[in-house]
Amino acid sequence: MKFFVPGRICLFGEHSDWAGSYRRINASVEKGYTIIAGTNQGIYADVKPHPSKLIMWSTTDEGSREGPFEIPMERSALLQEAEKGGFFSYAAGVAYQVLTHYHVRGLEIDNSQTDLPIKKGLSSSAAICVLVARAFNRIYDLKMTIRGEMEYAYLGEITTPSRCGRMDQGCAYGNKPIIMVYDGEQTDVEELSVTNDFYFVIVDLCAGKDTMEILKKLNQCYPFAENELQLGVQEYLGPINKDINARARKMLEEGDAAGLGALMNEAQALFDQHMAPASPDQLTAPVLHQVLNYAPLKPYIYGGKGVGSQGDGSAQFIARDETSQQKVVKILEKNLNMPCLKLAIGSTRKVRKAVIPAAGFGTRLFPASKAMKKELFPIIDRDGRAKPVIMAIIEEAIRSGIEEICLVVQKDDQAIFEDFFCCPPRPENVNKLSEESRKYLHYIIELGHRISFVIQDTQDGFGHAVYCAKEWVGNEPFLLMLGDHLYASDSDVPCAQQLMRVYERTRESVVGLKVTPADEIHLYGCTAGIWKDAQSILSITEFIEKPGMEDAQTRLQVEGIEEGFYLSLFGQYILKPDIFKYLEENITHNLREKGEFQLTSCLDRLRQEDGFSGYIVKGRRFDVGVPDSYRQAIMDYRKL
Repeated sequence: MKFFVPGRICLFGEHSDWAGSYRRINASVEKGYTIIAGTNQGIYADVKPHPSKLIMWSTTDEGSREGPFEIPMERSALLQEAEKGGFFSYAAGVAYQVLTHYHVRGLEIDNSQTDLPIKKGLSSSAAICVLVARAFNRIYDLKMTIRGEMEYAYLGEITTPSRCGRMDQGCAYGNKPIIMVYDGEQTDVEELSVTNDFYFVIVDLCAGKDTMEILKKLNQCYPFAENELQLGVQEYLGPINKDINARARKMLEEGDAAGLGALMNEAQALFDQHMAPASPDQLTAPVLHQVLNYAPLKPYIYGGKGVGSQGDGSAQFIARDETSQQKVVKILEKNLNMPCLKLAIGSTRKVRKAVIPAAGFGTRLFPASKAMKKELFPIIDRDGRAKPVIMAIIEEAIRSGIEEICLVVQKDDQAIFEDFFCCPPRPENVNKLSEESRKYLHYIIELGHRISFVIQDTQDGFGHAVYCAKEWVGNEPFLLMLGDHLYASDSDVPCAQQLMRVYERTRESVVGLKVTPADEIHLYGCTAGIWKDAQSILSITEFIEKPGMEDAQTRLQVEGIEEGFYLSLFGQYILKPDIFKYLEENITHNLREKGEFQLTSCLDRLRQEDGFSGYIVKGRRFDVGVPDSYRQAIMDYRKL
């Protein structure tokens, strides 16, 4: 497997992670709050299992190769190595923690590239720890969530002489901006939804700072303040920091780059006022302030501040736009000879496309499916209007905010669908329609302009049908709906829109879920996981296609779901375009399941690589590809 773990930049809230941990001693200390984002640079590695050892090659940011470092996968040996300190100690510390809690063998990790600057406040050591935790998780399928990987990375790092705070391990969330809240030993993480693109520049000040000295002096202000200086530190890391983070969150979510820049300037001024006196040798930071006030940068930035523990390590600026970002980098590197990193926090890309496979034969509906495509079987909606099933499905997508539809069809069937959506009846028949029906006909034809067709030459399974839409989808997230499922929401929010809202929150692929009795699960793909939000959003740890009862009982139990019931797939998905990579691998290597290319195994690959959320949809589904369910849909759909 190939892995990439980025560094992380603390946009706001430096030092408040460890400060918030003092609440376990002094409850009057305010919680810590940080907003962080992953960098574009990080640590790359190729990983494979090893029967008995932890082996690692490393590549420095200068490109030189070191290693191999190797050690037996034994707890005592790993602990001894971790306590030594140094680069390999981080890997050993994480391996020690994983081996303590899981039955695993070894790993061989080739850190093939590192383009993340070391010791510049970008959490290079935490990135190594997350890399190792993620490698164990995915090589041995330990079912950890991203939060679990972050926790084992943290435990591994503090097994070494390092005394990082929990904020550093936030790089586990990749380039998603997150807010982290620290309350004693408890850490909460929430992903943020960003509405506009933000362009940052991180600059290496090419100076020096003593992070351990800074932490030593600041920690002397806790848990109980004894003088005005210590009260000032607690004030900044407490109420002031809480207010700054609340305002920063609002600005990120509203796309206010100018406001965010002004807030950076304000945060730095308050840091200098309240924090610098506690460690003046390190935090007076003349180089940092020279760069923050460098006049040639002013036309291109909204603001800036220090990074990480502050001092003369790194600085960050928010540029006015992408062109200004390039100019800031050029000025800093040419005029001041300071290397820079570019960081873009992208807006959550809107889901605007939907893919609907409609190329199946309809075996379970034979011989009716010989006369008519199952997607064209009639259904009665709540307005009493008779329409084909595919029309009701497309209308669900349009009501949810989808702009473009792709129907995956057989070549011989394309004309049938085009005739319905693109061609009006003969004039003498149109004239027989009521005025209301003529308006609806016009609506159908208008809808046809949004519909594209992709041909599935051979019927090689659901996964193959989805893959056929790869070029049409492009590099966008998309809604996937089944061509033989009807959906009826229990509220004014369509089922598909419910999933789209979850995607906007989590920035992960999302699958709709339905609580299903045990005697029906053999008909559906099913899943298991850990709740992010109680009984609402699930962090998925398992996908199984049409499981038997033994698999369900041992692998698909979910906390809070009534005994004898499981979570099956609802038939709607929001998928990132990475899904096509895994489908292509299966098709290229002819990896079939029961003779076909399936989607479920690729969903599980996407889960392992990027995380996957599940949501119990507030609504009903009707599988009209099954006679009894189709009959039930005819009776119930119009009532919903």
